[in-house]
Amino acid sequence: MIRVILVAAATVSLLSTAAIAAPCKDPKTGKFVKCQPPKSAAAPKRCRDAKGHFAKCGTPGAKPA
Repeated sequence: MIRVILVAAATVSLLSTAAIAAPCKDPKTGKFVKCQPPKSAAAPKRCRDAKGHFAKCGTPGAKPA
């Protein structure tokens, strides 16, 4: 019984580490290359008016915060 549990735990640990440490592969050449960091979404620009309140960036007198 204990042997079955240990074998199952070892199998799960091997499969999970392979999924985490998967390197990037170049589709054109088929060679492994350094992975590019994921692109983050551009942060929305916020603007403030002359009084310091948030305003739409298209309004007159608004400057990027």
